[in-house]
Amino acid sequence: MSPGPGGAGEDVPHSGHGYSKNKDAHLKRLRRIEGQVRGLHRMVEQDVYCIDVLTQVSASTKALQSFALQLLEEHLRHCVAQAAREGGPEADEKVAEATAAIARLLRS
Repeated sequence: MSPGPGGAGEDVPHSGHGYSKNKDAHLKRLRRIEGQVRGLHRMVEQDVYCIDVLTQVSASTKALQSFALQLLEEHLRHCVAQAAREGGPEADEKVAEATAAIARLLRS
């Protein structure tokens, strides 16, 4: 299911997401990132030196950014390419969505 026009909320039928074929690998990657974040929590609980915590924050941030770029690539290759092949207003909408996603990634 893809998000509604606002980017979230009501689901509309979809022929599958670009990331679907790599879902298991993505979930494994997210579990690793989740472990990194839990590690941050433990570091703060244990009063670990600030620079060491910041180093782990940086590693976690880079892992999330890398994950986001992979999802974006899969979105472009699958959803945007499919919409472009089919033409019509959905193609423009998919390009606009991808452009907005890239802008959000650049701001983060």
